[in-house]
Amino acid sequence: MLYLWLKIIHIIFVTSWFAGLFYLPRIFVNLAQNQQNPIIYDYLLGMSKRLLRFMTIIAIPAIITGLWMMIQFKIGAGMGWLHAKLCFVFFILLYHASCFKIHRQFEQRSNQKTHIFFRWYNEIPLFLLLGVVAFVILKPF
Repeated sequence: MLYLWLKIIHIIFVTSWFAGLFYLPRIFVNLAQNQQNPIIYDYLLGMSKRLLRFMTIIAIPAIITGLWMMIQFKIGAGMGWLHAKLCFVFFILLYHASCFKIHRQFEQRSNQKTHIFFRWYNEIPLFLLLGVVAFVILKPF
């Protein structure tokens, strides 16, 4: 029963984390478009800072419950799907860290990327989430 509650909590936190991962790059798009308007730029910068902080706080219990479930699940042979999923999780963490770097560049007003770059950057978490969900549901190996 503990495992099922961990799974419920994990799914809720991962969903909340991904809401931030999907929305933050949209703010980056707007920041890139409004670099010449200091009022809008500062407002969006504050939004991105608060969202980044919230996403990070939400990511911690998502990771902790995921690790706890792994301990409960007793990882063994025939669980290649889990290792593949964890590889995707690693890339999600890298993406999250890259959001910090980008945010810092906007804070320092040293961003050199266009809004078009951030529109494409915004699609990365979708493919990472697709990989995680596919491995969890299909368990191909």
